[in-house]
Amino acid sequence: MTPISKSGAGRRSLVTLVCGALAAGGLAAAGVATLEPGAASASSHREAPLISGDPQYDNTDVYAFVSPDKPDTTTIIANWIPFEDPAGGPNFYTFAEDAQYDIHVDNNGDAQGELLFRYTFKTHTKNKKTFLYNTGAVESLDDPDLNVTQSYDLELFKLHNQRVVSKTKLADDVPVAPSNVGKASMPNYGKLRKEAIHELSSGATTFAGQADDPFFLDLRVFDLLYGGNLSEVGRDTLKGYNVNSIALQVPTDMITESAEQPIVGIWSTTQRKNAQGYYSQVSRLGNPLVNEVVNPIEDKDKFNASAPWNDADFLDNVTNPELPKLIEAIYKIKAPAEPRNDLVDVFLKGVEGLNQPPHVRPAEELRLNTSIKPTHDPKRLGVLDGDNAGFPNGRRLSDDVLDAALQVVEGELVGSKNDLGDAVDKNDKKFGKSFPYLANPTAGSRGALAKGTSGGNDVRNQLGDALQPAGTSGGMDDTTLIAASAGAGAAGIALVGAGLMWWRRMRTRPY
Repeated sequence: MTPISKSGAGRRSLVTLVCGALAAGGLAAAGVATLEPGAASASSHREAPLISGDPQYDNTDVYAFVSPDKPDTTTIIANWIPFEDPAGGPNFYTFAEDAQYDIHVDNNGDAQGELLFRYTFKTHTKNKKTFLYNTGAVESLDDPDLNVTQSYDLELFKLHNQRVVSKTKLADDVPVAPSNVGKASMPNYGKLRKEAIHELSSGATTFAGQADDPFFLDLRVFDLLYGGNLSEVGRDTLKGYNVNSIALQVPTDMITESAEQPIVGIWSTTQRKNAQGYYSQVSRLGNPLVNEVVNPIEDKDKFNASAPWNDADFLDNVTNPELPKLIEAIYKIKAPAEPRNDLVDVFLKGVEGLNQPPHVRPAEELRLNTSIKPTHDPKRLGVLDGDNAGFPNGRRLSDDVLDAALQVVEGELVGSKNDLGDAVDKNDKKFGKSFPYLANPTAGSRGALAKGTSGGNDVRNQLGDALQPAGTSGGMDDTTLIAASAGAGAAGIALVGAGLMWWRRMRTRPY
């Protein structure tokens, strides 16, 4: 619990198939004996029983890297709400109001956070008499046609031995970039994204809003290991899905202990308010996918509620992992001898000479050596390909952590050269060259126009004018004209909407 809370496609060998199962399914525990310390694979979508039912609180990925265009700063990105369907309206995707979204920084390797950046959100609705997320084309974040908006506060806590030393409000009531409804509703979404980037007096920059899910891989491993014959590989399973992102760019000297100790450990958590008004931790993420395969079902929820300084509680899951035994039973590939003390280094410390802090206390954190400057030619395999600015030294958006894990599992670091992968080598969208670097979210309405409509100001755009909030311009004559032009089709939509709202009210109950 957070202490300051109130409470290549085609057939490949059988070994390749096994590796795909390991890496795409979670941390490649059977093969990480060959990984340099700190490496992990993939992402943490729906990783534990309880959090899979609460997507607003489910942290999917954490990224940390020295900013390529501002090398004296460090960028941290944390994503929530897995598998956002872009067309998932009329209630599109918002951060929870009863949650604390936290980014933790351990800058001395003691497994405790010395800095904590906390985001808390509020939702604002202009017109509660309509079911619409927006009542017209949205041109800016303060556009009256953007009916449902969010804003957030950002606070910085400085800690010592998990006690608060100081608390500073860094930002107040900053607007959130909305869900990308579609081109009729948001004809220039890039403009809305830029308006949501907020510079702070401390020299930091912050952003919160929807983004394309930056993680890329073929997740169809769950269909009997890529269809049982590797015929299923090569499609980015997360293509077209969005996430809600928090991005924070800070001067590096703001988060490091000193110039002599530039290594930081980073993780994120979500705290949710209970019925008594106290907050409890429900999600935790540092290195990706640790909680999927290393921990058995009985420990997954416990891990999500735990803190790095208590990771000894899960040590047996690392030294005596289940997965290698399963692989040996199924594929007759002998599991390494136990106890797996090698995995303690892999899982908990960081790479010696790269991103392992001195006097490190073993703990599950995403570790970044901020003194290693970004390269102008980043390599998707990071450290495996001689690029020490990449994974597992932190994690950049473009790092192909799945392929890296596959190749290391097959002995890339011990002389067995290979080019294994899932045939998905990059994200389907290009990342930005400046903060927040994330690609814009996929629009909810992105197909061809319906027959008989045009790209102009037709009924689709006019309909919202009849639903203006109280006090805005527009009279009965305008409303009558719009209703007539919309005809029975619009009336039918309104009737269905009203019926659905009634049904939701009847079945809704408090948590």
